[in-house]
Amino acid sequence: MTSEAEGVAAPLTLRLDAGASLPGERAPRIAVDLFAPPPDVPPRALLWCLPGGNMNRRYFDLIPPAKAGGGDLLPPAEGGGPPDTSFSFARAMAAQGFVVAAVDYLGLGDSSKPDDGWLCTPDTLTAIHRHVHETLMAKLRDGSAHPRLGALPDLASIGVGHSMGAMMTILQQHAHAPHAAVVLLGFSTRGLPEYAPPPLKDIGDPLAARPLLLDIARKMYGGQAYPVIHAARAGNSELFGSSKAEPAGVAALKAATDCLLPIPATLSIVPGNVAPEAASIAVPVFLGVGARDMVGPAHQVPAAFSGSSDITLLVLPETGHSHFLFPARAQLFRRVGAWQAALRA
Repeated sequence: MTSEAEGVAAPLTLRLDAGASLPGERAPRIAVDLFAPPPDVPPRALLWCLPGGNMNRRYFDLIPPAKAGGGDLLPPAEGGGPPDTSFSFARAMAAQGFVVAAVDYLGLGDSSKPDDGWLCTPDTLTAIHRHVHETLMAKLRDGSAHPRLGALPDLASIGVGHSMGAMMTILQQHAHAPHAAVVLLGFSTRGLPEYAPPPLKDIGDPLAARPLLLDIARKMYGGQAYPVIHAARAGNSELFGSSKAEPAGVAALKAATDCLLPIPATLSIVPGNVAPEAASIAVPVFLGVGARDMVGPAHQVPAAFSGSSDITLLVLPETGHSHFLFPARAQLFRRVGAWQAALRA
């Protein structure tokens, strides 16, 4: 698959102050990869991208390695030169004119990693995301964020999240409404009751689950604050890939695979997880799910966003949970760009 993103430059990596005081941590930092549009493409908006559980910011910039599993060489890129960028959401969207920020959570990737990983709660992450997002927006607006970008005083922000990252996007939007619209991929407020332990499985009020999360997460993950979960161990062939996923994309996903943050991950499986916050979102919502995703019946997903009067649902054919691994990703990349253009019209 050829990619229009081949002309997009590698990202500039920023390490921004987290704006949080954590016990035993001195000046924690959050890593952000910032992608700029090509010089001849006017910037359209910022895409603030939060990855799913078990993933770091590289999920949004999947580049196949020189070798895939078993030591077999991947097919060379067309012309033998540039890497295959067709799996990279960030580069595809930058090619369309978006400024893209791919964000590592506290504790993951190249962000600061507290000795006490149990500090990485949804509330703490949401507060950090507010500070880092406001810092980055100020830099973008005054022209100091990226050497290829001038001042963008009118730049709008769109929140993008995949899976647990969509949940965190909802929490951030509910808390302080930083985004003019949100793109939520591979997520629904039904949670994952099939994976929920007995205290959560049949809970009627998702808010009643919040005080239980720490204790349940400790038990679920054996007291490990930064557990590593492997796809095969998860017991779901659609979680990271399937027979329909492209091998090069599956190989690229390895660089994005990281530890899990147990408390946010546990919240994501609660039946009704962030339904109260989702109902409060008033901005336009784009929902992207795979036909083989983990969200339950796809056409029931929009009902959770009752506060929005502008909801778009795209169901990607023959696609599992990690959408960027599947051929339908090209359709997703085009549709997100067209959706944003329609919002501006």
